[in-house]
Amino acid sequence: MNSEPTVLLSGFADESALSKKANEQFAALAAIGLEYYSIRFVDVGNGIKNVMALEEAEITLLQQMHADYGMKVSSIGSPIGKVKLLDVDDGTANKFVPFEKYLREDVSVACDRAEAFGSKLLRGFSFYHPKGTAPEDHIDQVADQLGQIAEACDARGLTFGLEVEANLVGQTGDLLAAIAERVNHPAMLTIFDGANIAMQGFTPDQVYAQYVAMKPTLGWLHIKDYSDPSLRGRVEHVDEESASHFVPADRGDSAHEAIFRDLRDFLPTLHQRMVDRGADGVFLDLEPHVRGGGQFGGFSGPDGFGIASRALCSLLDYTRVGYQLRTFESLQG
Repeated sequence: MNSEPTVLLSGFADESALSKKANEQFAALAAIGLEYYSIRFVDVGNGIKNVMALEEAEITLLQQMHADYGMKVSSIGSPIGKVKLLDVDDGTANKFVPFEKYLREDVSVACDRAEAFGSKLLRGFSFYHPKGTAPEDHIDQVADQLGQIAEACDARGLTFGLEVEANLVGQTGDLLAAIAERVNHPAMLTIFDGANIAMQGFTPDQVYAQYVAMKPTLGWLHIKDYSDPSLRGRVEHVDEESASHFVPADRGDSAHEAIFRDLRDFLPTLHQRMVDRGADGVFLDLEPHVRGGGQFGGFSGPDGFGIASRALCSLLDYTRVGYQLRTFESLQG
């Protein structure tokens, strides 16, 4: 690969292991050539835990395992922002936490995890507005709260990545762009995820347009794709059943080919943006969900993760976007 700068390939390692045991996650990702991963759920010997719930001894063990397997943490896959914006009973099971308490406790823990694992990036979300209300009506409150989260992250040299996802205030690229413009803080960037947009009934052209809307604040990309021939137009609220139609990046409705062609020319700008924030570069973070997904995670298995990884690399080759995998030479170093 001759393109410079290149993208950095990463993945949500918990999707790759049947048991979510740390050694299985790292072995699966190392075997397909990845050196980076996003940490979300992991079993370090005391059962499966979200990264937010890890104890000090578990963190220490993971740090040692990173050295043993040659792995680095690209981002903390935290659930920050996946709580209710308002304390309203809207028929959903989403919980509400008073924001001052949330900022003081949950956001602080997420920052602790980023520091412990040597990552400059923290993934999060844009809060659940009451079901049945318009997300546009809640942008002011969301922007205020996210601005405070960005400040907290910036104070510790971290960057908060706001992911586009259904059912949240920032459920489209246009809404996420509006939120980011309102927040206007260098420590908050946006995370594009084409499948999270396509599953809401948007066409490939519409998904691409929302990627373009996010470019001024884009930080990195999550890579999965989506295909459901039964979709007929916009879906206002996505249910769990919809999370069974994820596919590798080369065969869905997320316009990855067009996006990567644009990304090839945009990479120098985006690379500098990320390096300025202390990151190693521009991450494409595999989150394939090829065996199913849900509100707080997904699963692919070691074989599904490998299929998704090869599909991504093939598409990057086709669109002439540079990337790196482990090589024989890296084993000698």
